[in-house]
Amino acid sequence: MIRKEKDLFILETEHTTYCFRVMQTGHLEHLYYGRRLRLPDGIGADALVEKRQFAPGNTNYYNDENKALTLEDLRLEMSAYGKGDIREPFIEVVHADGSYTSDFLYQGASIQKGKPEFESLPGSYDESDEVDWLCVRLRDENYHLELELNYYVFEACDVITRNARLINQSGGPVRLERLMSMQIDFDTADYVFSTFHGAWGREMKRSDTTVSSGRQINASYTGTSSSRANPFVMLSKAGTTEDFGECYGFNLIYSGNHYEAVEVSSTGKTRFSSGINPQSFCFVLEEGAVFETPEAVMTYSDQGYNDMSFHMHRFVREHIVRGAWKGKPRPILLNSWEAAYFDINERKLLNLAKAGKEVGIELFVMDDGWFGERNDDTSSLGDWEVNTKKLPNGLNGLCEKIKAMGLNFGIWVEPEMINVKSKLYRAHPDWVLQIPGKPHTEGRNQRILDLTKEEVQDYIIETMSRVFSSADISYVKWDMNRTFTDYFSTSLPADRQGEVAHRYVMGLYRCMKELTGRFPNILFEGCAAGGNRFDLGILCYFPQIWASDNTDALCRAEIQNGYSYGYPPDVVSAHVSACPNHQTLRVTPLETRFHVACFGAFGYECNLCDMKSEDRVAIKAQIQLYKQWRDVFQKGRFYRGRGFRGCTSALENSDANAMEWMCVSEDKKKAVGLLMQKLAIPNTTFEYFKAKGLDEDLCYHFYNRALKYNVKEFGDLVNTASPIHIRQDSMLHNIVAKFVKMDGETEDLQAYGDTLMYAGVHLKPAFAGTGYNENTRYYPDFASRLYFMEALES
Repeated sequence: MIRKEKDLFILETEHTTYCFRVMQTGHLEHLYYGRRLRLPDGIGADALVEKRQFAPGNTNYYNDENKALTLEDLRLEMSAYGKGDIREPFIEVVHADGSYTSDFLYQGASIQKGKPEFESLPGSYDESDEVDWLCVRLRDENYHLELELNYYVFEACDVITRNARLINQSGGPVRLERLMSMQIDFDTADYVFSTFHGAWGREMKRSDTTVSSGRQINASYTGTSSSRANPFVMLSKAGTTEDFGECYGFNLIYSGNHYEAVEVSSTGKTRFSSGINPQSFCFVLEEGAVFETPEAVMTYSDQGYNDMSFHMHRFVREHIVRGAWKGKPRPILLNSWEAAYFDINERKLLNLAKAGKEVGIELFVMDDGWFGERNDDTSSLGDWEVNTKKLPNGLNGLCEKIKAMGLNFGIWVEPEMINVKSKLYRAHPDWVLQIPGKPHTEGRNQRILDLTKEEVQDYIIETMSRVFSSADISYVKWDMNRTFTDYFSTSLPADRQGEVAHRYVMGLYRCMKELTGRFPNILFEGCAAGGNRFDLGILCYFPQIWASDNTDALCRAEIQNGYSYGYPPDVVSAHVSACPNHQTLRVTPLETRFHVACFGAFGYECNLCDMKSEDRVAIKAQIQLYKQWRDVFQKGRFYRGRGFRGCTSALENSDANAMEWMCVSEDKKKAVGLLMQKLAIPNTTFEYFKAKGLDEDLCYHFYNRALKYNVKEFGDLVNTASPIHIRQDSMLHNIVAKFVKMDGETEDLQAYGDTLMYAGVHLKPAFAGTGYNENTRYYPDFASRLYFMEALES
């Protein structure tokens, strides 16, 4: 709901209030964003207004009529340089006379229903047209520029989004060097700024910094949203936990270079801003032209990070993900990459698909290596013709054989990239982002196609359309395996090269919009060297994204935990892979790999053909279980419990040695929980599991899976029970292991929701070196359990 009370604007969701006012000078003063307040007819708003009598020392007053007013000490909805505010600006414009000064003042506002579609960028949407839209118009009368600030209120999700539009009415061109999507100013300092940093193979590591002075920046300059710094960030009060305390979540619907800054002013106020990274950005805006920013997303909770995440998850599921796959169960897939890499052929792929079908796989995906002369990563990107030596019957021939097995078929593509060793490069070297006549810096032996050019966009659209329509393709993995260097396009003059990065993203969005429109039933999955482009912009077109090329279960638990703060699990692709893991060489239990991957868009990425029959049997049972609980995993409300963050030693903090997740069905009648251990702690048998999100008044059946363990996992401890000596790894040891299995512990009890949540379940004791039986929990390094909760009929 949006209300205007005289000079006051009040934006309300179910649990939050956001308000600002128009000052006598025409500036927009931010007043409040937080827990919902009662402000009927604006009553009480005066309490939110900061009182002023004299400007602070060594600051500049706005004008002679307002000598008590300094913009440096004002909470503002937007800001600019030149009139006294020296903090992070919302907008920077270089005018025709060379001036950088801007002064945007209130002109008017409109309130209406419905969420408009943006011209060249993706955005949120609302199928019911219940979103309230506030458009505030500001104008710089000195230079004849108009600025629109747009606010969209998603009441049920407790989310407000913002974007801005600059309209040039100056009579000539202006140079736009910065235009943020949102800005919010807070009264005080000492907020904790939580960002999610990383690199290839180690995405989304949460980092918390208390900002008491100066400026803290989270930004990407890779040409993508990047694995180095995801655009999702949080601000919270000190002491905030998963379930208690105040916190804000912010994100940006954008897939290029982004920028989030927290700055504390000289007077102790905190400013947060978010938008396109101004580094090397410069957009020439001709007379009458409009520049539109990406949409920024914000939410607030006074009940900790879990509740804030729920707002974000609901918003993504209902107002970002769209099309045929919105809310649709994701198929269980088998991807060929870690099974074969580039070394594929029809026979090998069909054998792998057959093995997948036998264990319950639903979708078979052929990854890289099927086109051109693609035997490694040095050639053929851009040449999207089938390699008939590998696939003599073409894509369609392979697809028909896969479909005949009862599986759907998917493929891998990397449409934005080109190898120098390709027919396409030889024909169109001018289609590449590179500086003519200058050395080029490459990544992964490939270069980036110039998507600022419409003819290159058209080539991608038409070429991919031919590929996607050449067979009954159900799934496409769209990859992008390098970051940007040598930003330069021959389509733009020298004074407009600052537009390249943003125009590339707009060109990419045109390709994605056109192709997803032409092929609405294909399940598209985004990928960019793992999580190098995991953002809401991609999710507007592709309903899931590959989270990381690292499939190690321990690493993935931490990576997926990081994503969960801003993104629901069903958009995060997660696969079970072989061990030793291909990225870390770590060996983790197969069950743990399964448990972690369950909390995502689930699949496998391993060579089932070479796998031990015992492991294939286990995988078949895993898939059967997942299908029974798929709706809860993919549609349930997600909660975090304990986490690995900050754990440097298992003995240092046993709670930080455990990871807990929960998914709870909407009606709270079914739930599944994960408990995972990082390292086994010597002589420690006790562990507990605390549920979250259940109905306090319902009685639940709490249980785990009854598993059996290979006796070889206990090493030569077998000799403490064997009547004859068994040499470890001997033939006898293998024969015994084939017939003798160790029973795992069983948890099976009934309890009310309040008991499971507030007291928790004291679990069967873990093995600690003093004995083992069927009531002992086999719980080595990296072990885990799934616990199931089902409401009993009253």
